[in-house]
Amino acid sequence: MKVENQIAQAVTASLKTLYGIEAAPETLGLQKTKKEFEGNLTLVVFPFLKMSRKKPEETATEIGRFLEERYPSLIASFNVVKGFLNLVVAQACWEAQLHAIAATPQYGMKEATADAPLVMIEYSSPNTNKPLHLGHMRNIFLGNSLSRILAANGCRVVRTNIVNDRGIHICKSMLAWEKWGEGITPEKAGKKGDHLVGDFYVLFDKRYKAEVASLQATGLSQEEAEAASPLMAEAREMLRRWEAGDAAVRQVWEMMNRWVYDGFDETYRRMGIDFDKIYYESQTYTEGKAMVLEGLEKGLFFRKEDGSVWADLTGEGLDQKLLLRSDGTSVYMTQDIGTAKKRFQDYPIDRMIYVVGNEQNYHFQVLSLLLDRLGFAWGRSLVHFSYGMVELPEGRMKSREGTVVDADDLMEEMVRTAREVSAEAGKLNEGSPEEIEAVSEMVGLGALKYFILKVDPRKNMTFNPKESIDFNGNTASFIQYTHARIASLLRKAAEKGYPLLKETAGEIPLSDKEISLVQSLALFPDIVAEAGKQYSPAIVANYVYDMVKEYNQFYHDFSILREENPALRGFRLLLSAQVGRVVRSAMALLGIEVPDRM
Repeated sequence: MKVENQIAQAVTASLKTLYGIEAAPETLGLQKTKKEFEGNLTLVVFPFLKMSRKKPEETATEIGRFLEERYPSLIASFNVVKGFLNLVVAQACWEAQLHAIAATPQYGMKEATADAPLVMIEYSSPNTNKPLHLGHMRNIFLGNSLSRILAANGCRVVRTNIVNDRGIHICKSMLAWEKWGEGITPEKAGKKGDHLVGDFYVLFDKRYKAEVASLQATGLSQEEAEAASPLMAEAREMLRRWEAGDAAVRQVWEMMNRWVYDGFDETYRRMGIDFDKIYYESQTYTEGKAMVLEGLEKGLFFRKEDGSVWADLTGEGLDQKLLLRSDGTSVYMTQDIGTAKKRFQDYPIDRMIYVVGNEQNYHFQVLSLLLDRLGFAWGRSLVHFSYGMVELPEGRMKSREGTVVDADDLMEEMVRTAREVSAEAGKLNEGSPEEIEAVSEMVGLGALKYFILKVDPRKNMTFNPKESIDFNGNTASFIQYTHARIASLLRKAAEKGYPLLKETAGEIPLSDKEISLVQSLALFPDIVAEAGKQYSPAIVANYVYDMVKEYNQFYHDFSILREENPALRGFRLLLSAQVGRVVRSAMALLGIEVPDRM
């Protein structure tokens, strides 16, 4: 049992004996003692004064004496500062705590049981009209990390992706290829397929804007010019033909989508991302249309004079929502309804989590109400994991204008930068070219993921590549280098024949830094649980950074291999090994690898 939990139970017993107070151990709010005071854990006694009927100092002193006398194996001493009882924990407890951590398989993680909640997490959700970019990367890294964190909390997790492979945006790329592509293919162009298709999406937008400007020059307003655009009319007609099953349109669609999927797969592999199930809107939108029409027959929705179908949500404090256009084509909401039905058929979902940016907050508020109205048990309780936008120092990115930061280009740039910065810092002086390249890949991609994940997901963020790779700040590089340092230390200890402390040796003269590190290690299971509860990988990221920073101070201040006391040396080696182990586990929850040599 964790030291804090043992002491909480002892404090609970003291409160009941001294004052007749019935208190649950988890409600006591024991805190880590501030560095300026002596002690390891602090109890705030103000909540107990009504029952003790004594001053804060007297109450704290009385509780401290009781604990010191009744639990000498737990409490070595105490001191009182006003209404704060600072407890000095017996050092043998910290040694026992470290051994307990070392002896726990999969420390900090829970195994999923057969009856554990089944959680489906949707993330990535790319469009097949453009390659993945920096905005997608925040979505992907958050979704991947959240799936790992929930699995570590004992949930059964299904990682799913919905590919937006139909709609007007897809038709824009297809139409541009037909008009101006001259039969070009990824092989002929020497480009990844998703990049080539994205080029045509940008080309369509340029030609469309030029057409609108030309129409405005004739005296039309911008709105009138956009409505009169022949190019956009062609794109809409292509969408109508696609939904009607036109063979020629479908052939181009299948070919260009295949190009994109090959490109996506290559990008996902480099990111270290995969999915348990991929859905395609082209296969689910008809389900959505059928459900909407069924809901229309049941009186759940209504049809307007132009033939469009709507949901009236004014009773829920919202507005009316379009579900089918007047020409019968679907909207995103209809597609999401169809996808939800498919998923519910495939899996007995207990909780559905959509990882989607905060600009879609209203969309998922509406979707939740519609799914509930249509009879999905988890409709009302669906979770929209809403995250903020990611920008560059130069400002926002725009896909249509081709100003996005391409995911492939960014990953390549990050690995190149990692290689250069590591070499300049002398971190890659050893190893074969293959090992150096592997470490550069770890450091570059780790820097990218960590920089994004350490930020509260609800906040907008600015990604600065230059700041993300720093071996001295709150970065993955700093954490990865510390892990490599620990691995090197343990290798040297093994070469010298120095063992880790295998069993309790009694009273070892531990420093405050060593005790504080054990406390940090003991906190890891709570951190994993809180990250799952809050849906926040940032909690894990900042925890592991704080622990690594603390370990580096300890490493700098205390000798390990040169320590003459074998028991203390063994303790420090065991402590280092467990810090390294928790660093690996925590970074794995973020989808980040750590090297053993650097």
